[in-house]
Amino acid sequence: MLYALLCYHDEAVVTSWTKEVDDAVLAKRHRVTDPLAAQGKLGAIRLMPTTAATTVRMGREPVVLDGPFAETKEALLGIYLVDCASLDEAIALARQIGRDEKAVFEIRPVRLYEPQGKFKLRETTA
Repeated sequence: MLYALLCYHDEAVVTSWTKEVDDAVLAKRHRVTDPLAAQGKLGAIRLMPTTAATTVRMGREPVVLDGPFAETKEALLGIYLVDCASLDEAIALARQIGRDEKAVFEIRPVRLYEPQGKFKLRETTA
């Protein structure tokens, strides 16, 4: 089953890291994620800062705004898409990826949406 591991962190902290600290955090995570990526069981994206975001707030007349307006310090900063046999395996993976960090991982099962069959990802099952 596919799971999204949504990685939240204090954006002010992450954006204040030096290149060396950022590289060290990513290197630590790669020790966990690289073997899964090599098996075709993982994909990951790192989001640009929320200052680069645009929000479309729907309503009678949609409104386009600069950035998100969440009342929180923790922002969604990245997403891992992983093929795990169970929720327990996805939880264990999140614990490994985020070990010794103050990150928060939200884990959600994924059901792929493929508009008109044009987007070619495949959903796998255990």
